[in-house]
Amino acid sequence: MHILRTDSTNIDFQKLIQSLDSTLAEHNGDKDDFFSQFNTIDTLKNCIVVYIDAIPAACGAFKPFSENSVEIKRMFTDPKFRKNGLGSTIVKELEKWAAELNFKKAVLETSQDLKSAISVYEKSGFYRIPNYGQYVGIEQSVCYEKIL
Repeated sequence: MHILRTDSTNIDFQKLIQSLDSTLAEHNGDKDDFFSQFNTIDTLKNCIVVYIDAIPAACGAFKPFSENSVEIKRMFTDPKFRKNGLGSTIVKELEKWAAELNFKKAVLETSQDLKSAISVYEKSGFYRIPNYGQYVGIEQSVCYEKIL
């Protein structure tokens, strides 16, 4: 396994995100336009790609959320590589990177239906918080945070 810190111009990151976006479009259905507006990658400076045998297998990113916090975004593992702990690996690496940049907290949003994602976040020490920002009042969204 190789973990690459990069930004959103990385071609392997972009390809993984295309797969993520296709998956989410199916999952979100008629609400996809609402969610996709918050998931653009053109300005993400803190992205990770995990390679297994030189194949891009998983990705994740964060962006500044406030002066001392980041929002974890664009978490995805290619279905061929799932159930190998890559989600947890990405979360740990994103937390480490954010802490190195002196951020103190991480927040994130996911769908209440994405049980495997929720499991990764909760096992990583994230705890549920009231929905924030654009997710207030969105029933299918659940939000989490963790002190770094």
